[in-house]
Amino acid sequence: MARPTDDYLKLSVEETLKELESDGKEGLSQEESKRRLSQYGFNEIPEKEESTLHRIFRRFWGPIPWMIETAGLLSALVQKWADMVIILVLLFTNAFIDLWQESKALNALKVLKKKLAKNAMVLRDGAFRILDARELVPGDIIKIRIGEIVPADVKLIDGDYIQSDQSVLTGESLPVTKKVGEIAYSNSVVKQGEMVAVVVNTASNTFFGKTVSLVAKAEKEETSHFQKAVMAIGNYLIVLTVFLAMVIIVTALFRHENMMEIMRFTLILTVAAIPVALPAVLSVTMAVGAMNLAKKQAIVSRLVSIEELAGVDVLCSDKTGTLTQNKMTISDPLPFNDYTVQELMVFAALASREENADPIEIPIFEFIKEKGWLDELKAYRHMKFMPFDPVGKRTEGTVTRGEEKFRVTKGATQVILELCGEEAGQEDILKKVEELAEGGFRTLGVAVRRSEDTKYEFIGLLPLFDPPREDSADTIEQAKKLGLNVKMVTGDNLAIAKQIANVLKIGENLLDARDLKGASNKELVLLGEIITRALYTRLAPNETERDVEKLAKSVVKEIEKQLDNIELPKGYVKRHESEIIDLIENADGFAQVFPEDKYLIVDKLQKADHIVGMTGDGVNDAPALKKADAGIAVSGATDAARASADVVLLAPGLSVIVDAIKGARVTFERMKSYSIYRVSETIRIILFMTAAITLFNFYPVTAIMIIILAFLNDIPILAIAYDNTKVDDRPVRWNMEEVIGMATVLGVLGIIASFGLFYVAEEYMHLSTGTVQSFIFLKLAVAGHLTIFVTRTEKRFWQKPYPSAMLFWAALLTKIAATLFAVYGWLIEPIGWKYALLIWGYCLVWFVVNDFVKVMVYKMLGRDKEMAIA
Repeated sequence: MARPTDDYLKLSVEETLKELESDGKEGLSQEESKRRLSQYGFNEIPEKEESTLHRIFRRFWGPIPWMIETAGLLSALVQKWADMVIILVLLFTNAFIDLWQESKALNALKVLKKKLAKNAMVLRDGAFRILDARELVPGDIIKIRIGEIVPADVKLIDGDYIQSDQSVLTGESLPVTKKVGEIAYSNSVVKQGEMVAVVVNTASNTFFGKTVSLVAKAEKEETSHFQKAVMAIGNYLIVLTVFLAMVIIVTALFRHENMMEIMRFTLILTVAAIPVALPAVLSVTMAVGAMNLAKKQAIVSRLVSIEELAGVDVLCSDKTGTLTQNKMTISDPLPFNDYTVQELMVFAALASREENADPIEIPIFEFIKEKGWLDELKAYRHMKFMPFDPVGKRTEGTVTRGEEKFRVTKGATQVILELCGEEAGQEDILKKVEELAEGGFRTLGVAVRRSEDTKYEFIGLLPLFDPPREDSADTIEQAKKLGLNVKMVTGDNLAIAKQIANVLKIGENLLDARDLKGASNKELVLLGEIITRALYTRLAPNETERDVEKLAKSVVKEIEKQLDNIELPKGYVKRHESEIIDLIENADGFAQVFPEDKYLIVDKLQKADHIVGMTGDGVNDAPALKKADAGIAVSGATDAARASADVVLLAPGLSVIVDAIKGARVTFERMKSYSIYRVSETIRIILFMTAAITLFNFYPVTAIMIIILAFLNDIPILAIAYDNTKVDDRPVRWNMEEVIGMATVLGVLGIIASFGLFYVAEEYMHLSTGTVQSFIFLKLAVAGHLTIFVTRTEKRFWQKPYPSAMLFWAALLTKIAATLFAVYGWLIEPIGWKYALLIWGYCLVWFVVNDFVKVMVYKMLGRDKEMAIA
């Protein structure tokens, strides 16, 4: 039985390693890790899955199933056994289809989650390697670094410290500093530092595993704007249908008709009109969209985020690794103070760790290997290493060579120069840094401290260049054609940012992030009060508090009047929030950006009614990724960034994001076309039926016909999730006026067409009641599915994109099935092939009319895209 995690706090590092039978220098062997894996199981907490039995039961419990079940019961009471059987078939078929589509969506999520699996740097057989975190076992030696989510409960055995954010576990708002001998808990986030640790517990034996209920709320998904809109449509249709059904019942009461029959008919009509397939269509469309995005190397962590991605109009893109290759290259190292290039590069390597595979440090080791200086590097021995953190902006190694012991550091040049002091010749060095920056180079400073009694001595500069990706310029141009405003966001200085922006043709208006820290009116008032309190001490004894209040108002007024002439506290710019929003909206990019600046940029753009996509890769990017409408963790992002993002990219580059946005817009179009179709069909069926019954005292279709129509309608509509659609050339947002307006027009046209056929069959052809009902049945079946091909595009039906084969054949085969029912009289009055072909011709004529009206309505709604009409 596993020892509780906190018990390991009482043991020393040596005792812990001994108990776990682990070698802190070599780690476990592959054979031993496999043996322990079979003993302890995978390092994952089994998700509580709903049982299959409960999922099946849910399909028969709820307002829609209750209506179908009641209709079946009433059919049995009036001994309409054929109707009852078909109703039950409809009930079970809907349940099966919904269950099948939900299973597909769940399976899709499982596949996506596997692709988002956390990794861990594990010491196996004496070498660190990247492994799937689920393969960790007690006794494994792992390295945990800034930005990573701790993959298991571990005891820290080597290193200086880490800062661990365990708020998700304990509710602590601030990160906790942990050192050798302490415990770091599974699912806590490393905010700073780097340490080596031994795994003490995995999976359900971890602190997280035992308190998983505390974080269950974090797994709940919010409903997207689009889902809310579609569900609102569903509710609208249900209310409309129930209201008209009550009209039918009241009319029947006044006519003293058989109430049992009327109740049965009305229930069946209600079932046919309300959106029975809505949940299934939603789930399968989102799942298919997510799987398609996965093929483009974009993993959607929340299915509902697809809609947000489709609406993104401002994309704030990282420079490094997204617009550039993230393959730093060292140009010509610049030694200072009589140091050589070899000494500069070796000292830079001593302030680095090769196994960390840091993009900035990789070229340092490559340069040394290329020059053949590895032997010189191996002559030194690391005693201690301080990893990079975003506050200190440097790394530091404590090394020895023989009797000599010293520290060497590398990092942002300004930070390194501060350590060295004035005597470092800062003016010349900073001038050189500016020259390099104008050429697109990022520089690192390197310094050495020979003893504790001396200051750091500046060794030299490492000019680094991250070249743009070959496809970045074309991708940015493509993104602009899609209506995206691409803004470059980088931590590099303004000169480097401008050079890259110029190469990629992003734009020339780049801002320093410090220009964005503005003072709002509220803050200005507070500032005035501070100044007033300072002046209060200088008031004459005979002056009153009223004089103070008057003085306060005058000070605030003066501040607002002379913003350009007053010195505000450090960090403020003399601008109001509206001016800051204008600055951000008009900027092409931002330089020297800190994580808090990313959050500010997203917040201000959202206040200007933009849907914002923000990319990020670090632990400190998490707030901005959460805040953004579409948070995008780029390739190689830390676990913390991936956990906060809506979309995780598996491949580098901006083109992946653009492909993902295109895919999201395709999914959005499918959902929109379904919504228009569903509303128009409800209006077409329920209004026509209600009008025919109340005005003409004629039931245009029988109960059994309604059941067959509902059965046939639900099957092909699911195929809309696989339809071919256009990629809109601008961000898409939910336009309820457009959807309801178009659906209403098509619905009314359908009612006119139905009454036209009813009038011809009754007045001119003098057909029997049963035959007229079969006419209307076939017309509703054929015209209903033809409506799908009207709503699926804003263009003429014969223009690209053409329907997918799956949608086309699903709709065609169900129309053929309905035709066979009518021709041969299966459960209804037969009409023969002659009349069937006549109805097909009638429906096709109205299909063309509907299509022409559709294009006209889109023009009236201001949606004319200047489409070329073939």
